[in-house]
Amino acid sequence: MVKVAVLGYGTIGSGVVEVLVTNKETVTRNAGTDVEVKYVLDLRDFPGDPVESILVHDYQTIIDDPEIDIIVEVMGGTHPAYEYVKEALERGKNVCTSNKALVADYGPELVKLAKEKSVNFLFEASVGGGIPIIRPILRSLTVDTFYEITGILNGTTNYILTKMYDEGGSFEDALKEAQKLGYAEADPSADVDGFDAARKIAILSGLMYGKNLNFEDLSIEGIRHITKADMDYAKFLGKKIKLLGITYNIAGEIYTEVAPHMIGPDNKLYLVDDVKNGIELKGNLLGDTMFYGAGAGKLPTASAVVSDIIDEAKHLHTNIPIIWSDEPVKLAERGRHRSKFFIRVDRDCDDIKNQFEIEQLVTLPDYPDEYAVVTTEMTFADFYEKIGDKEHVRSIVQVK
Repeated sequence: MVKVAVLGYGTIGSGVVEVLVTNKETVTRNAGTDVEVKYVLDLRDFPGDPVESILVHDYQTIIDDPEIDIIVEVMGGTHPAYEYVKEALERGKNVCTSNKALVADYGPELVKLAKEKSVNFLFEASVGGGIPIIRPILRSLTVDTFYEITGILNGTTNYILTKMYDEGGSFEDALKEAQKLGYAEADPSADVDGFDAARKIAILSGLMYGKNLNFEDLSIEGIRHITKADMDYAKFLGKKIKLLGITYNIAGEIYTEVAPHMIGPDNKLYLVDDVKNGIELKGNLLGDTMFYGAGAGKLPTASAVVSDIIDEAKHLHTNIPIIWSDEPVKLAERGRHRSKFFIRVDRDCDDIKNQFEIEQLVTLPDYPDEYAVVTTEMTFADFYEKIGDKEHVRSIVQVK
């Protein structure tokens, strides 16, 4: 029998316990042994909950128990999660987590420590919720050299943008609805400002190259500035606006960013709507591969955590190799990256028409005091040199 401790009894923690109980036979069959939750750690009490009998408030109770084989960290945040996980690995216990902040900030260090102690640090649920993406990159697609990862990696922003597109409302109204439904936090900054997606693309990119990519080194742009007008123009152009996390490798130069993009029906992510996530990998042998599903949520995320528990139960004292060093990924200068651009400007501004090579020019009756253009592909350096001080510019969105 393998005994497990769950750190945190919030949405994901309670989901992990539920999955282990509900699918006990399946878990046992796949793990090759019974898996039992011996402890749940939380600062709160849960009177009447079945977990009450195994609830503890002191991490020391867990870390000092030699029977605990696997620790599941689903508290969120980096502290004290980092300290708890590091101590667990140092003392020869396996750890799995859904904590993207922990993995993004300390992943290579914890992977290295797990290897030294002949245990495992697994984190499938840290990117894409219930979508299996990390395990395929590490084990199933190891022969490919990937030159692009593009993903809709945040369900909250995807819900907001979908609602704006479908119903014609404002960002503020869509955000309020997302908060009402529990998709967005009271402080939605991590989601709508792009930081959540940045951590996730940093993790995927780091694993793709086997090196460390600090998400703070990325170009990060959120969706607060996206308006109803932008959506109306996108509809006219036959496109949707999605917040994308992207990593390209072009002739050995690596570009990584998070930003809103207009994409058309020829893009595999065009139909990824609502709170769903989608991740596209492009490799030199396999070609294009698409992963789609629930990128968040209690049971989808918990199922990914439990898949890591099963893996660790089968390899309690055998490290599953993960190539992820602390050597930094060298990013190319953003100015050399190329893109098309959608630009909305005041009607009386002719500079845009004169300074850019224009692929499309659009006017809409609902917006008589402005027009929009889609440029041909150009470097960011050229774009920002030509756009100038942006005095007459109302909106800029990349076009993919």
